[in-house]
Amino acid sequence: MSGFQEKLEAITVTGSSGGSLVEIDLNGKFEVLAVRIAPQAMDGGDAEMLQDLVMAAFTDGMAKVREAIGGEVGEMTGGLFPGGLNIPGFPGAM
Repeated sequence: MSGFQEKLEAITVTGSSGGSLVEIDLNGKFEVLAVRIAPQAMDGGDAEMLQDLVMAAFTDGMAKVREAIGGEVGEMTGGLFPGGLNIPGFPGAM
């Protein structure tokens, strides 16, 4: 299982929103590695819109992490669980 933990740490994805106005990097352990907000996203001082963009970028990143984990589980199990393990609480569970 420690090998699997190492693979999770090695997974890196970028979630984005607003045409890449907001980007969030996550690893396979669902840890946020970086947040980038383009200056244009703050034009006009619309805090609510910026909050929505951050939330959408994070949600996009989470979906990409789940997809990547599902692929890793599929490889590890020789395709026995092609979509990953859909068990609540298990990384990658939907």
